[in-house]
Amino acid sequence: MGNRKIIVLGGTNASGKSDLAVKIARFIGAHGKRLGTNGAEVISADSRQIYKGMDIGSGKVTKKEMQGIPHRLLDVADPKRIFSVARYRTLALREIKRIWKEHKIPVLCGGTGFYIDAVIRGTYVPEVKPNPELRREIGRKPIEDLFRMLEKKDPERARTIDKKNPVRLIRAIEIAEALGKVPVVPPSPLHAQVLFLGVKKEKEELRKRIVLRLKKRMRQGMLKEIMRLHAQGVSWKRMEALGLEYRYGARFLQGKITRRELEESLIREIVAYAKRQITWFKKEPGIMWIRNEREAMEKVKEFMG
Repeated sequence: MGNRKIIVLGGTNASGKSDLAVKIARFIGAHGKRLGTNGAEVISADSRQIYKGMDIGSGKVTKKEMQGIPHRLLDVADPKRIFSVARYRTLALREIKRIWKEHKIPVLCGGTGFYIDAVIRGTYVPEVKPNPELRREIGRKPIEDLFRMLEKKDPERARTIDKKNPVRLIRAIEIAEALGKVPVVPPSPLHAQVLFLGVKKEKEELRKRIVLRLKKRMRQGMLKEIMRLHAQGVSWKRMEALGLEYRYGARFLQGKITRRELEESLIREIVAYAKRQITWFKKEPGIMWIRNEREAMEKVKEFMG
């Protein structure tokens, strides 16, 4: 499969990746004959958009926003259950091979760096079963203690994890206990020509986009969505692991924080998370940073020949 091509679009939350992915796919579709392809499909690389019912809080692309471009790996998992990176990799590779078979170009788009790495570099964590005994033992520890435990067991994972997410921290410790460290699987890179684009926004512009996006989500009914998920059986504890909007929204709905604290905490935490995303993507070998659609299209045209 050495002659296969894939376009990867990574970047922070609120950077406009999803919109750009649709534009790239539409461009490939419009010039398919000249480019020797039947079009393009988008594969989501977002660790929250895989879950059913998590639409507003995760910023899931709508049918209208898709503009007729097929999007894959949305709504494939139950939010009540943990969805592993290994499972994501299996599904993503299946979609990529099918898209190639149809003589199309996959556009892998998202901000979850370890999902993208699992597909492109083949670095991922094998399936590890939950360890109830360990969970009981460390489940009540303060979050700072959990982070220190992970730092000792797996410093590399500690550098990239969300330090304030107890469920993720416990899961990472569980994996480190079972396997020694992460990752333990020898890398198995995707045999393809890869165009890896990183969407770059200036610090102040990104902050403005984050604030505007949060206000829009609140207007669209993000809190009602969280209430609905809870009514469908997603526990408040599980909500802590489903991303910042769900974590702080759940805390507000339980009366643990005020509306003002909800909005201020979310803006602060999303900005901090965006910094961690940038740090992750900066380590990616071969990534090309683009600031706008024009720069992206130039790279795509060059790549597609």
